[in-house]
Amino acid sequence: MQETTTNKQITSPTTAAATLRLFFHDCFVGGCDASVLVSSTPFNKAERDAEINLSLPGDGFDVVVRAKTALELACPGVVSCSDILAVAARNLVVQTGGPFYPVNLGRKDSFISKASLVEGNLPRPTMTMDQIINIFGSRGFSVQEMVALSGAHTIGFSHCKEFSKTSQYDPSYNPRFARALRNACNNFQKDPTLSVFNDVMSPNKFDNKYYQNLPKGLGLLSSDRGLFSDPRTRIHVEEYIRDQDAFFKAFASAMQKLSDHGVKIGRRGEIRHRCDSFNN
Repeated sequence: MQETTTNKQITSPTTAAATLRLFFHDCFVGGCDASVLVSSTPFNKAERDAEINLSLPGDGFDVVVRAKTALELACPGVVSCSDILAVAARNLVVQTGGPFYPVNLGRKDSFISKASLVEGNLPRPTMTMDQIINIFGSRGFSVQEMVALSGAHTIGFSHCKEFSKTSQYDPSYNPRFARALRNACNNFQKDPTLSVFNDVMSPNKFDNKYYQNLPKGLGLLSSDRGLFSDPRTRIHVEEYIRDQDAFFKAFASAMQKLSDHGVKIGRRGEIRHRCDSFNN
């Protein structure tokens, strides 16, 4: 498992962020149960085909498939896809310089995956801070835990379509940064794959630069910049700007809690033979 994630990250450096996002999107919809990995059929439109999930990068799915293939050869029917995704996310956080945290094992994979269950359960960059706080709060996560989990944006990128409509005139952007974004995303309507790093200072390193960017107007998404403008969240941002160890501790603790969210055990789930389809 460790070898699979290490090799994949070396050959495709966007894998860590892709896997973290995939894990988050899995856990926030019905718990950490690998429901996001299931492919649609003519009879079922699965989670991964919900509009918000269409931009999930392929590298996250690919690293899980690779690990599952290797594990099925070694010990068939023992390790669930949801355990693989949880461990892969942790390994890749560590590999990019972030904190280690223990991951409990024994999750089962879901029996259902429906696109219709996704909308409203995942935070969007255009949501108000109240809406985002509520989405986390309804799953038992505090404002402080939400701010720490947002620090995952220290790695990875966002597609221009997620922010280009606002970057023209939003005064919370640093003006030079806004100009650079307009240039980078100039053609995004014709080329929807155009994207920009979430953390322009150290995009492939897991650190606290994401928070340090916010007071400078270098937060990419409006939900990022909102963390600094809202007093409920700014207090935590300011702590993580000053103290990377405090951020790492908070992130590790929140990720461990997220990894246990809504897990299926016993007969409430199965160990899939293939991560993209239910067992027959």
